[in-house]
Amino acid sequence: MTRAATAATTTVREMRDFLFAHRDDYDGAIAGFAWPRVESFNFALEWFDVIADEKPGRPAVQIVSADLTMRSWTYGELSARSDQVACWLRELGIRRGDHLIVMLNNTIELWEIMLAITKLGAVAIPTSTLLSASDLAYRITHGRARAVVALGDLAERVSNAAQAAGAGVLRVAVGEAPDDWHHFSASVDADTVFEPDGPTPASDTALLYFTSGTTSRPKLVQHTHVSYPVGHLSTMWWLGVRPDDVHLNISSPGWGKHAWSSFYSPFLAEATVFVYNYERFDANTLMQVMDTHHVSTFCAPPTVWRMLIQADLAQLAHPPRELVGAGEPLNPEVITRVRDAWGSTIRDGFGQTEMTACIGNSPGQVVKDGSMGRPLPGYPVVLLDPVTGAPTEREGEIALDLAERPLGLMAGYYDDPEKTAESRAGGYHHTGDIASRDEDGYLTYIGRADDVFKASDYKISPFELESVLLEHELVVEAAVVPSPDATRLAVPKAYVCLRIEAGTGTDAERDAAAEIFAFARERLSSHLWVRIIEFVPELPKTISGKIRRVELRAREAERVASGDAAGQQFDRDHR
Repeated sequence: MTRAATAATTTVREMRDFLFAHRDDYDGAIAGFAWPRVESFNFALEWFDVIADEKPGRPAVQIVSADLTMRSWTYGELSARSDQVACWLRELGIRRGDHLIVMLNNTIELWEIMLAITKLGAVAIPTSTLLSASDLAYRITHGRARAVVALGDLAERVSNAAQAAGAGVLRVAVGEAPDDWHHFSASVDADTVFEPDGPTPASDTALLYFTSGTTSRPKLVQHTHVSYPVGHLSTMWWLGVRPDDVHLNISSPGWGKHAWSSFYSPFLAEATVFVYNYERFDANTLMQVMDTHHVSTFCAPPTVWRMLIQADLAQLAHPPRELVGAGEPLNPEVITRVRDAWGSTIRDGFGQTEMTACIGNSPGQVVKDGSMGRPLPGYPVVLLDPVTGAPTEREGEIALDLAERPLGLMAGYYDDPEKTAESRAGGYHHTGDIASRDEDGYLTYIGRADDVFKASDYKISPFELESVLLEHELVVEAAVVPSPDATRLAVPKAYVCLRIEAGTGTDAERDAAAEIFAFARERLSSHLWVRIIEFVPELPKTISGKIRRVELRAREAERVASGDAAGQQFDRDHR
């Protein structure tokens, strides 16, 4: 259906084009950017469909399967199909404001459904397909889900979760499922002309995202029809994605980062979302796919970057123009190796499910290794003293000044006014993350406030120690936590995953520990020395892949209190 640009479309496009014009001009972008302010806006109807009308043949989504075959869908095709899906969901009884859990993989149905939900003015709750039935039941209950759209293979798990939650949710299956489910394939018979029931208020809820839960039970973040859809202008600018770019973001659906880089940012830029659905990650094949399909902008989490540098990076004949890391900070060795091979620097950044990208190394600017960059356009970033709560210059909690409330910030924690008020204490949005700032305004991540600890009265950043450990050739992953100590209060202990198989022999592990201790000692100040190493086959993580140091801290505190000895633990002083 043809849809013309509205006043809201024009307002958003003007500021989008301003950022394009200042793609390499940090000072100019910061000085001249202002968040578009609109009373009503529907990203699917007033942005995506408008692009589809103007440039119907432009590729919107391209998906390469594990067998390396590729399918492509244009803006025009996806616009028309999402209209039909919206009509079908309306036939099933879905209305404006209804909450729908979406549990899908990176297949085209995900984009069709997310656009359709937006067109209806309903609320999407993107959710990982890896969740257990009990985790899903928690989300059905706390998300007040009216429906669940899931892979047919998950039908039994979803039904069990709904039963446990005591909720009679409408169930939609993509793929084969029991007869009492609605089958998404039936949507091809629905009306192809979708008419919205009215304007979409900008302040209406569009998305609910459960946080990854690195330190506590997941919270439910509430985003409006502008906070993510328009707020990701900052993310688009940080990524450096432009019209006609082919943007590959390695991220699983269900988490905020997928919306960041596989939905809003590329579509705001009128670019192509590119997906590679591998069954088992292989760095060599990934680079082959990137070369074949001319990936021009690439965003990946640290785990993928660390795997890539184990391969021959030189085999990628045409590296992407823009390289970005996200999820957790990258250690300097990875950045150096990639820069030496590809001639471009991985640009780090910072944001949360609660907001769009607010700090980043932007294109065309000096990148200081180890720094996550400077505040992005529209974000009044301040550092707060963790004790007094007052602004500080050099080191403190990353916060946003709510006197200049950024559009990309969440509306709040859904149905939880206490947590929302706590996050806004003192007139600032509190991130719970600690950073330092240098004389040029560059911010360097130190760690979660809950993860930073004191040893012999010195403040220890786990990330700083982990970055050094990861440079050692035997270390695959590492997580540093405090080990209670009667004399020093605590000492740094590293849980380490080795390249050699753990348990292959005490002598081999003792030698590895000695090597790692010596390696770290040469590169760290004495008060930062890792005192204990324990080898483990894997680290506890959230489903989104973030290390749960809170679990390791609890494990270590319990071990010390009970006097138990760790299985593969080595003490630097006693060996």
